[in-house]
Amino acid sequence: MSAFDSLLPRPLFGRPHPGMLTLPLDAADTLPVEIDESLPAESYRLEITPQGVRARAGDDGGAGYARQTLRQLIGPSAFRAAGGPSTAEVPCGVIEDRPRFAWRGCLLDVARHFRPKYEVLRFLDLLAVHKLNVLHLHLTDDQGWRIEIPGYPRLTGVGAWRTASMVGRHDGPERDGRPHGGFYTVDDLREIVAHADRRGITVVPEIDVPGHVRAALAAYPELGVRPGDQLDVWTSWGVCADVLNAEESTVDFFRAVFDTVLDIFPSEVIGIGGDEVPTVRWENDPRSRARAAELGLSGPHELHGWFLERMAAHLHARGRRALGWDEILDAGGTHAKPAVVASWRGEEAGVRAAHAGHDVVMCPEQWVYLDHRQSDHPEEPIPVGFLRTVTDVHRYEPVPAELPDADRARILGAQAQVWTEHLDTLRRVEYAAFPRLAAFAEVVWSHGERDTAEFLHRLREHHLPRLDALGVEYRPLDGPHPWQTRPGVPGRPRDL
Repeated sequence: MSAFDSLLPRPLFGRPHPGMLTLPLDAADTLPVEIDESLPAESYRLEITPQGVRARAGDDGGAGYARQTLRQLIGPSAFRAAGGPSTAEVPCGVIEDRPRFAWRGCLLDVARHFRPKYEVLRFLDLLAVHKLNVLHLHLTDDQGWRIEIPGYPRLTGVGAWRTASMVGRHDGPERDGRPHGGFYTVDDLREIVAHADRRGITVVPEIDVPGHVRAALAAYPELGVRPGDQLDVWTSWGVCADVLNAEESTVDFFRAVFDTVLDIFPSEVIGIGGDEVPTVRWENDPRSRARAAELGLSGPHELHGWFLERMAAHLHARGRRALGWDEILDAGGTHAKPAVVASWRGEEAGVRAAHAGHDVVMCPEQWVYLDHRQSDHPEEPIPVGFLRTVTDVHRYEPVPAELPDADRARILGAQAQVWTEHLDTLRRVEYAAFPRLAAFAEVVWSHGERDTAEFLHRLREHHLPRLDALGVEYRPLDGPHPWQTRPGVPGRPRDL
């Protein structure tokens, strides 16, 4: 094995040369990188000789990845703010590298449990360390509204706060009795976007409609099917039956919401949700049935697709693209087809979407939901969802074998998901995400066959010490620390 075999994710090409170079620990921070537009986007080339380091990159993103690679070669001490030795020896050689996929993402759900701004900034730093380039920020849901919208102050004044939370996952009425809330101001979000941009990361915001809207309805009941109901921000997990009504005034309301989103976030792609939308409220409501007939729909269930189409058209008119969960393929209405489909319920929808000409981000819950349990260890905290180990994530292949060659270019990449119903602190988020997110980073970056045993060696011997230096409270490979357990808190495991 060469000295470059400590890197993660694994580079495309690394050729060691004889000799070593002594560098200061902060050399990666000040490394000059020549931008060479003849190189592919996000690619870089490092040449390390006893005389120094020469770096070239195809763009600013590639320059950042060159610096991250050099930082890894310097060693774990380069990931500390201070302390340790002042210099380190780096092996000489040449590294040429570029990512396999353009979309290397991670979703962070800040709606279920709010993460303060400084924690989001830290999470972005950890994504950058792993050469991930998309943060999908899930900003709204039944349990909380997290984005300031000037002109609609009740969205955060009311919708950002709930009285309690469900403890674990169960079917009973028990709640923790602890109020929870928080939101980001416009200035907070601009800071998050700028912090991400400096690290080569695009922040893709999501406003989930027309379901998962209980927090918005608590703030503005007139947006709902039953405007006379006085709803509170939901304290349960799961799927809430409440949905938006189909009045033109509600469409205008959310157009205004998205206009604020577009003003804050420069991302070409904007999330509009579209997942888990129960139709029972529309079907049982005379006004909704009449509205569907007025619109020429086959029934009130098609209001789902109709509403999404209005939001997608609004984004398109402003030069952006809509991202929706895979239910949008079957939503009815006039069969709006947003530009990007996030295939989360499995891979079949992604295959269908790509075959129909849509771009796809693969994020199937069976493989890359990092809130799902990491083992059958008896002390695994709040064991929900499918069992997915570090090894399982590393073996995931984002391009389904059954996808025809002609459609494969439609797979933009993949995205890991960190939903936070059961992750109520930064420590819990880091436990769930790492080291599986490191395995995912290699899946979406690296080319060629993957050797999981070799990856686990690199992870254990080289990368976990880097996470230790960063202070990441990851899950140990052999099971949780005692303080990472949650005795007595119920989960809901599922089988594949």
